Amino acid sequence: MLLAEDDRAIRHALERALTLEGYAVTAVADGVEALAQAHRTPPDVLLLDVMMPGIDGLQVCRVLRAEGDRTPILMLTALVETADRIAGLDAGADDYVVKPFDVEEVFARLRALLRRTSPAPAGEPGPARETQLSDRQIEGAGIRMDLQARRAWRSGRELELTRTEFELLELLVRNAGIVLDHATIYDRIWGYDFGPGSKNLAVYVGYLRRKLDAPGAPQLIHTVRGVGYVLREE
Repeated sequence: MLLAEDDRAIRHALERALTLEGYAVTAVADGVEALAQAHRTPPDVLLLDVMMPGIDGLQVCRVLRAEGDRTPILMLTALVETADRIAGLDAGADDYVVKPFDVEEVFARLRALLRRTSPAPAGEPGPARETQLSDRQIEGAGIRMDLQARRAWRSGRELELTRTEFELLELLVRNAGIVLDHATIYDRIWGYDFGPGSKNLAVYVGYLRRKLDAPGAPQLIHTVRGVGYVLREE
């Protein structure tokens, strides 16, 4: 794991906690070091602070994604506005944790990212959608998805989706017309329910809506107040 955090106290505390949790951690203090280390020894996962001097976490993320690097990235941010979080997702990050954070939440989000990107052990089947549907396409509510190529279209228009957005859309398409509650979505996408106070799901749904919606076209993702979300054409 590569950890980039310019605050020395936070960096050392996280490095100790992650090491005790069993991670092999390389910790650096800024974006320049992070890029150099990522190029030198590609990590299994990156934990990047957004606000760093020089090259910040968003820039590191953009550079790696532009190079075709799909290593999972978890952002650490003190920015609480939705637009700021969206900037991180737009840069190619897979998830984010808002400061101040509970280290157990960091652990949970890292485990979820690694589960989604790790292959199944030799001799064991992977998730059903990967072993059974990797060569198939699915459709629902006007959305078509190629699961093997990880591409998606609405009415012939291709959608530019991050890994998490793609998986969220896949879940909604598979259950088109069915209301999915928050707990189910958290469990299926992140493998962990972050509780009623978390805004994580709402941010991802909002960002996915921006990419799905088009002028003159009906909205596809609908909020069922107090329950969850449903994908349907109206």
